Amino acid sequence: MKNYLLALVLGVAALGAQAVEMEISAKEVYEKVQGNDPGVLFVDVRDPLEIMFTGFTDVVHVNIPYLLADRTRWEDERSIYRLYRNPDFVAQIKAELARRGMKEDAEVITLCRSGSERGKPSAQFLRDNGLPNARYVVNGFQGSPVKDGPQAGLRIVNGWQNSGLPWSAKMSPGKMFRVDK
Repeated sequence: MKNYLLALVLGVAALGAQAVEMEISAKEVYEKVQGNDPGVLFVDVRDPLEIMFTGFTDVVHVNIPYLLADRTRWEDERSIYRLYRNPDFVAQIKAELARRGMKEDAEVITLCRSGSERGKPSAQFLRDNGLPNARYVVNGFQGSPVKDGPQAGLRIVNGWQNSGLPWSAKMSPGKMFRVDK
């Protein structure tokens, strides 16, 4: 009975010591990065072509795409190019951590357009592959689309761009995912 109780107590303690919450707001990320938190790696996980047309924040440390567009395959159902997971995503994240002298328990924060299609899945994928403190920016870079009214469909609420945080239409070449380097 003592062994059972000890196992139960240890199990409950382990649950309490789990990794940090996955969601984080754009403003919280900005404060962490501006405060030079040495335990944070902030990664834009969008395909660089998307960034080229929607904007970029130089606050991110690096761009490592989670999903890439295959411009040779079209998805009729969604009217988009087929997206595939970057096969080197985890290795590239781990290499960036190592390059910065960071351990795999560092807080890796991912940013995509909306937070849902690549942000949350990329953070979960990192957690599933040995990076327990991966998180994602809720509402992403552009935020959520307005549901009603004359601006329905426009992404003009929440997210990085709509939180008064720095961003630009220009990309930072030293931070971008590039196949030529």
